[in-house]
Amino acid sequence: MGEQKRKEAAKTEFVFGKKNYKFMLIGLAVIALGFILMSGGGSDDPNVFNPEIFSWRRIRLAPGLVLLGFGIEVYAILLNPNKK
Repeated sequence: MGEQKRKEAAKTEFVFGKKNYKFMLIGLAVIALGFILMSGGGSDDPNVFNPEIFSWRRIRLAPGLVLLGFGIEVYAILLNPNKK
């Protein structure tokens, strides 16, 4: 009888709820998208300058998406899954 109570008491629970993990995955996807948009634009020849590295996508959009993704991650951590 005592062993059964210990098994019930030792039941493991996740730190976050299902809702938290959904927002965490969304945040990770937004961060990954930001880094993907930031990549590229270089040149194979070091003597040739490629002005494409200063495009709006790499300078404004991609870092904004990365910051938005980190904001979503913070929200996911602070979200109370038990609140309706």
